[in-house]
Amino acid sequence: MVKTNKRILRGVLMLTYVIIIGILLFLVSSIFSFLNTGADRSKMLHTEVKKADQYLPKVTWILDGNEGRKISKQKIAEVENDYLDAWYVKHIAYKTNTKVGIEDYFTESARENIYNILNFNKSNKISVESTTLQHHLNLEFFSEDGQLIVLKDTDALEYKKVFKDNKLILETTEISTYKYVLLLEDGFWRIRHMVKESSEKYQDPHQKRTITDTNIKGINYYPQATPWNMYGDAFDISIIEKDFKIIKEANLNSVRIFVPYEDFGKANIKYEKLEKLQKVLDAAKKANLKAVVTLFDFYGNYDVLDWTLNHRHAEKIIEKFKDHKAILAWDVKNEPNLDFDARGKENVTAWLSFMIDLIKSIDKKHPVTIGWSNVESASILKDKVDVVSFHYYEDLSKFESKYLSLKENIKDKPIILQEFGVSSYSGLWRPFAGSEEKQAAYYKEIQKVLTRNNIPFMSWTLYDFDFVPKEVLGRLPWRTNPQKKFGFISNTGEKKLSYKYISN
Repeated sequence: MVKTNKRILRGVLMLTYVIIIGILLFLVSSIFSFLNTGADRSKMLHTEVKKADQYLPKVTWILDGNEGRKISKQKIAEVENDYLDAWYVKHIAYKTNTKVGIEDYFTESARENIYNILNFNKSNKISVESTTLQHHLNLEFFSEDGQLIVLKDTDALEYKKVFKDNKLILETTEISTYKYVLLLEDGFWRIRHMVKESSEKYQDPHQKRTITDTNIKGINYYPQATPWNMYGDAFDISIIEKDFKIIKEANLNSVRIFVPYEDFGKANIKYEKLEKLQKVLDAAKKANLKAVVTLFDFYGNYDVLDWTLNHRHAEKIIEKFKDHKAILAWDVKNEPNLDFDARGKENVTAWLSFMIDLIKSIDKKHPVTIGWSNVESASILKDKVDVVSFHYYEDLSKFESKYLSLKENIKDKPIILQEFGVSSYSGLWRPFAGSEEKQAAYYKEIQKVLTRNNIPFMSWTLYDFDFVPKEVLGRLPWRTNPQKKFGFISNTGEKKLSYKYISN
């Protein structure tokens, strides 16, 4: 019995010893692993200002040889990444007048000038919102020890707004050329020295273009069962093909469709969404319909530091479909003037202006327009767009005079009535306000005006809907219920009285 107890005790002691040794080995190996991981950017730097998918300007490299050591593609990618990170944290610093992240991307000598600017701006209540939209990088020198790089950034496109006491005092866009010296420290390329060699005011370089056939008779389109969610899980191209056939048989020749920004993946466009849009455009071509593609649906930020992400989003869509035979025009944004109060008119119009430039730089032939929500806003950026588009849901008796006044102001470009219509809803929230008869009378009257003045048009919309997503008009029933009844065809598939006036 005694021997048995001794064996048990010895076994317990040995097991305890093995466990303790195992724990010690694990701790030692963890420490060793930590010390040998090198520079882990996610742990080492200020991740709250890390670029990640927050800053993606267009970058092109001039790789025609450099002095010194030959550089690999991997090293080029590392340099580009750290270089753009440095720009991003500097943008953040000048906007917030804080030094967060500057130490990680600039050497001590380069930081001094930035800190002086930040101190001056903070004491004078100045802040700067800025971004860069394109960089053309030329590697001029790479040291033999792999520790130093001389980089030239030619024709960097910079946009900035300067505020004093929260009031805009300067807005400028420049094309600048910089010379940079980068130093490898702790595994990262930090900016050691920077010089602005030249700078000039940015000029819109793109030619104007227009619609060759202005005989546009169209309609804004969503499938009946999936309004404002055309490319979701319930996507069915056979339904869309049938609807396009209905539209064509109604003597219409065009459709306006919408591309939701977040649903399509923002800067990282989802391949499956592009495939669905491809099918929609193919269906339009098959039906002999042209398509006005409205971009950035449900987007409303416009923040300067968001611009590069927006550009990468639009770039991928425009590049993919610029040669598609169904494209009639690109519509930058639906009713952006409704965001003026919340986001600031200057922010919105500057965003639109640069988006127009981007689209035209990619697609050299199709016109660009903006879907303004009313006649009063339609003249905004009239010199930038190729086609002026506006919506009208106001007093029908004033429509013709307002249109003629707009046409007097804009004589050199086509003007399209891009949205118009009236609801047939008559219910608890709007008793006796609408009916199918009133809707038909509205379309009969406005078609007379459209024909008399030869006005291109795209009505709202083909179908009545069973529901309206809260993102469109919120949840209030007196707003959403009338929106369900703007269609020429009821939610059960029956043609309403207004269908008689769908095209003329």
